[in-house]
Order: sequence, then C-alpha cells, then structure tokens
Amino acid sequence: MIRTQIYLTEPQRDELAALAKIKGKKLSELIRQAVDQLIDQSGRSRREVVLREAAGSWKNRKDLPDFKAVRSEWDRD
Repeated sequence: MIRTQIYLTEPQRDELAALAKIKGKKLSELIRQAVDQLIDQSGRSRREVVLREAAGSWKNRKDLPDFKAVRSEWDRD
C-alpha cells in the first residue's frame, strides 16, 4: 500500500471515527472502502458512456463486408 495524507473536516473525521468504532474497523479501512466504491461507480458510468457513444458507430459504413452474406457461408446445410 502507498501512504497518502488527506485533509478531512472535523465533522467528517468525527463521523468516520464513530463509524469505525461501530463497525470495529480502522479509519483508514473505511476510507479505502469509500474510495473503492467511488472508483467502482465511476468505472460503471464511464463504461456506459463509452458504450452509448460507440452505439451505431458501424452504421452506414460502406467499407465493411455484407455480414449476412458472410454469416450465411458459415451456416450448416
């Protein structure tokens, strides 16, 4: 792990300390979990944006083969 220093407001620190005590975890563990959740949520959002932007990107392309014809060649008789 890499040591990182952050600044919290006093209320943030107090609430995290209370949560840590209730959950029986260290403050640093709660912060890592929160960061993991943020990264996970952001990652899903980014993937969704990329997929939406890519949707239909092959539409109206003239330089691609006729996929139905190519696919029919693979079908068994």
